[in-house]
Amino acid sequence: MTTDTPASDPRLLMRSIIQRIATGPDLSKDISRAEAYLGTKAIIDNLIDPIQVGIYFIALRMKRETMDENRGALDAVLETTRRMTADVDEVVDIGDPYDGYTRCLPAAPFLGPLLAELGVHVVSHGLDKVGPKYGVTARHVLEAAGVPVDLSPAEAAARLKDPALGWAYVDQAQSNPGLHNLVALRAQMIKRQVLTTVEVLSKPIQGRKKTHFVTGYVHKPYPPVYADLAREAGFDTACIVRGVEGGVIPSLRQPGKYFHYRDRGAEVEAAIDPAALGIDQPVRAAPLPGSVAGEAGEDEIVAAIDIKATARAAAEAGILALKGDRGPTYDSLVLAGAIILHHVGRAASVADAATQIRTVLDSGTAAARVR
Repeated sequence: MTTDTPASDPRLLMRSIIQRIATGPDLSKDISRAEAYLGTKAIIDNLIDPIQVGIYFIALRMKRETMDENRGALDAVLETTRRMTADVDEVVDIGDPYDGYTRCLPAAPFLGPLLAELGVHVVSHGLDKVGPKYGVTARHVLEAAGVPVDLSPAEAAARLKDPALGWAYVDQAQSNPGLHNLVALRAQMIKRQVLTTVEVLSKPIQGRKKTHFVTGYVHKPYPPVYADLAREAGFDTACIVRGVEGGVIPSLRQPGKYFHYRDRGAEVEAAIDPAALGIDQPVRAAPLPGSVAGEAGEDEIVAAIDIKATARAAAEAGILALKGDRGPTYDSLVLAGAIILHHVGRAASVADAATQIRTVLDSGTAAARVR
């Protein structure tokens, strides 16, 4: 006679969870934070049948995840992530969209070397490709620029301490192999899952005293969700930017906004106006060059672009911007860099921060950190 219960047997627990969350629009029930944690951890630990994994995530999505369900999924991601404390006081953790960009050249991968030149230690993280967009990711761009993208969390933490570097990239394959092993299955699920929300908060590298979280969003419901999860993850501050394609860089041609909190307090809204910072661009972001932009993709989300060619173009534009070359990528770094520099207390205002950023870009010194 077995004594297993749903609480002690992950498979029985998953069966119980699915029976409750997948019963239609009127009868589906929410699960507790503990159940979301145990269910998600069992999935990351590869204990659950792939068909049930798909049902679990899609059923949560269809009924809409509760905050406790989000928190539970985050608990599982944090527990299974190989995390390190860098030998520096503060770290800025940039969680750009893991599924990348398909409509512009990403500039955010170069915020690391730029801010490091100003004494701000930065870690960015991501992976090679994941849905729903399968776009150009930070990994693609940094690899094209010759930056190591397969460092262990310990090796990445060592880069932050190196005064000649001061920043690093950590790939999910290194920081959380179990979660990364779900990429192929996530492709089969097609739609966004709770993992898409929580994986950017995995916090692979933290500072001795403070860790600042920076991420982006598009849809209005997400700032309070990210702020809540950032506090749960232990981030001392958070900056959640309404950015192009959900990234951390706002539009270059119109006023925007971001939400932020400090000392784990309540989040507040702030306005940002590119024109007030001397940015005058006709485009929202650095445009795709004609050589990489293709015809319409296989659907309205997945664009037909040449990923490698786009990554090379983004890497070239980023390095040129770090050497003082004016243009959309340069202005993107000014705009996002100024928000972050002010947010972490290194500038009295966003305008003052923008002046500091331009001084570094025009000097060209940050380009030496791209290696």
